[in-house]
Amino acid sequence: MSARTYRVALIPGDGIGKEVVPAARLVIDAVGQRFQFSCVWTDFDWSCELHARTGSMTGGRSIEELADRDAIFLGAIGYPGVPDHVSLWGLLIPIRRRFAQYVNLRPVRLLPGVRTPLADRGPDDIDFLIVRENNEGEYSEIGGRLYEGTPAELAVQQSVFTRVGVDRVLRYAFELARTRPAKHVTSATKSNGIIHTMPFWDERFQAMAAEYPDVRVDHFHIDILSAHLVQHPDWFDVIVASNLFGDILSDLGPAIAGSIGLAPGANLNPEREHPSMFEPV
Repeated sequence: MSARTYRVALIPGDGIGKEVVPAARLVIDAVGQRFQFSCVWTDFDWSCELHARTGSMTGGRSIEELADRDAIFLGAIGYPGVPDHVSLWGLLIPIRRRFAQYVNLRPVRLLPGVRTPLADRGPDDIDFLIVRENNEGEYSEIGGRLYEGTPAELAVQQSVFTRVGVDRVLRYAFELARTRPAKHVTSATKSNGIIHTMPFWDERFQAMAAEYPDVRVDHFHIDILSAHLVQHPDWFDVIVASNLFGDILSDLGPAIAGSIGLAPGANLNPEREHPSMFEPV
């Protein structure tokens, strides 16, 4: 069998990213030798550090340069003096949206030998997946501010939930659950307080569940779900959540598994029409 070659865009980013990405690259190259594939790496210095020098996260270059890659490998983004919303909207979100990476997948597993902050819990108790909607939801550009600097100042931010966007991430979660022994999907919601978008999310979840009678389902409001994750991590298999809720759970989950630094993440275009982006931390 001939070896497969993948073209990978390498974006170490800032801080710890510059340390973990080279190490991860060595691991991937070694795995490739074992399983007959190789990677052609192209380095991009896109980062907050570059933004501090040039005023642009990409130094004025276009993310279209990534379009012909098989994958994107990203380290970490963040730098003193560059606001977090600048780094997020200047690089990560444009990549996720341009390449329809509408699934953010975070595996949460307690590895043998790693200590969890939870008493009397072991690897068999902490093994679940967080599926986060990655292109819309609460992270939208719709909104604005008025009367800045005055007592009447106000800020408005709109959430965007489309049937296409919600259904495709729900379907991914259900298909993923079918590949796992537990065949169980939990929906994170807050429809008791957010009275339009979250009831819509719940309705689409129930409609999707009807198409998967072999998959067990439940749902919890995000506040009690967070508590259950800490007290009963063994209850969960696949958790599907909106952009904001999934973002929060994607940090909480790895924390109970020992460290957020041990949890990889993937920004996926499941149809493989565009490159997906992978993060070692």
